[in-house]
Amino acid sequence: MLIDLKGKSGIITGGGHGIGRAYCIGMAKAGAKVVAADIDFDAAQETIRLVEEGGGEGIAVQVDVADELSTTHMAQAAIKAYGQIDFLVNNAAVFATIPISRVPFDEVSLDEWDRLMNVNLKGTWLCCRAVAPQMKKQKSGKIINISSGSVYSGTGMRIHYVTSKAGIIGFTRTLARELGDYNITVNALAPGSTLSEKPEDPNAIEYRKKALGKRCLKRLQFPEDLVGTMVFLCSNASDFMTGQTMVVDGGAMMI
Repeated sequence: MLIDLKGKSGIITGGGHGIGRAYCIGMAKAGAKVVAADIDFDAAQETIRLVEEGGGEGIAVQVDVADELSTTHMAQAAIKAYGQIDFLVNNAAVFATIPISRVPFDEVSLDEWDRLMNVNLKGTWLCCRAVAPQMKKQKSGKIINISSGSVYSGTGMRIHYVTSKAGIIGFTRTLARELGDYNITVNALAPGSTLSEKPEDPNAIEYRKKALGKRCLKRLQFPEDLVGTMVFLCSNASDFMTGQTMVVDGGAMMI
């Protein structure tokens, strides 16, 4: 089976930076029309410029995933542009572009804890709520929620982040049960430590190199390493797969 996204359109939240931008560019190359949704509208527009430069098609939308009205407008913009929503990638999160504090669990501030839960967990829920009516109407759709390999390793000094990403796995399984009757699949992708920062940042490179020793494939992981799996999850090739979490980390965790 040839895996491509021709004739499909969908939303990638956090599409203005890092891994989200790589998803937008890679999925457009696979034939999809993409909606780059980001709280940073200028960055989302730059993503679409790169998509179009590569021969693809897409639109930029500003969204705050933690705001219900904003996510509703995002879904409406996608429907207005393309008449359908074939996939939703819940990639927006507080972690790298919007950095987290890496401190012991009892030093995380209440405000930062709440912020991560609002964006990483509540935001995923709100985006799913926003697209579900259209997907139900179509009797089809793909939802891909982004978890993290840190859930399986229990990485220290980021308990709020790991907790939010562990919640994504439970959320994915339950939503898969609820939406299966509508022919909507819900899966999760758990990246390993990925150089989502600017590649020329020497501090980021040194930090990401710490993950190499645990991997079978001993090199840095880049956003582009996740695109193939994402295309598969959004394509017809994964039609009978739901409620699952795929780990893409070069063989660090084997679950």
